[in-house]
Amino acid sequence: MLNLPVIAPLNDAALTERLQFLIDHKTKPLGALGRLEALMLRLGLILGSEAPALHAPQMLVCAADHGLAARGVSAYPSDVTWQMVENFLAGGAAVSVLARQHGLALTVADCGVARAIPARDTAPGAPRLVSRRIAAGTQDASVGPAMTREQCAQALANGMAMVRDMPGNVLLLGEMGIGNTSAASLLMARLCDLPIGDCTGAGTGLAPSAISRKTQILAQVLEKHSKAEAPLPALAALGGLEIATMVGSILQAARENRVIVVDGFITSSAVLVAAKLQPAVLERCIFAHCSGERGHALLLEHLQAAPLLNLGLRLGEGSGAALAWPLLQSACAILNEMASFDSAGVAQKN
Repeated sequence: MLNLPVIAPLNDAALTERLQFLIDHKTKPLGALGRLEALMLRLGLILGSEAPALHAPQMLVCAADHGLAARGVSAYPSDVTWQMVENFLAGGAAVSVLARQHGLALTVADCGVARAIPARDTAPGAPRLVSRRIAAGTQDASVGPAMTREQCAQALANGMAMVRDMPGNVLLLGEMGIGNTSAASLLMARLCDLPIGDCTGAGTGLAPSAISRKTQILAQVLEKHSKAEAPLPALAALGGLEIATMVGSILQAARENRVIVVDGFITSSAVLVAAKLQPAVLERCIFAHCSGERGHALLLEHLQAAPLLNLGLRLGEGSGAALAWPLLQSACAILNEMASFDSAGVAQKN
């Protein structure tokens, strides 16, 4: 039986008070740095320090295929999954470019891509492939459970193990898998008790008529698995191998008090599952952006999450997490290096 990490709340009142004092006494009007101040406080609490430092940030992109894609719920064929994984590794995808630009170590995990990705030698600093294959994609959830309970448990264990083996104190999450917006929509509808129509969008670019058809298919899937109500049964019945792997990664990263930078709709659905299992996970999460995918804003509202950016992104891959990364760096730099009124000899407000 898989033992999931227990995540304790971040309830260090003394550290909170010290951090807030430092933030409030920087050479600026009170609250003048807006939400960057909340980010400083959050980073300090996660890392347990008045001088938080981010080191060896790890970008983990989990990839897998979905049997439900055979029902036409995506604008792209399933072959795009393995083709994009090869693009990540060759350095040509958006997340590859952004990881290279910002010095993020990029690991791409084959969690269940339909076509196995061949192992290869990796040059220092190049994207790294890790094989955590459980199956050649999930089963068609309109026919039966997407995963067996054993497959789901193995995916969770794989995610936990990958994070344990990674250096650093920051995990940035991304994903790739044709059909995975459908899995995310299903998990959101079930675990948030929302109508599937409110959770379902264009994904990779479906036309309105195709979105309507997709919604009808997902409604049938929910009905078929109406008894899968708890987080782990719902994840096995409705989710994806890459989503389950991310859930394990999130739980392990939270247990280690790493900063977890959440990308878009699909990664947020993994956070949803993890938070249903261990609510204090959310205290370690920084939500990078609100995507253009229908349902994401509503999911963020359910999670009581305030995303850093709103750029209309709907690419996935971890691209939004990488774009938000400099804001975390700036928050730490200001907290650690910006002068106080006393140290700078600047008069305070009367």
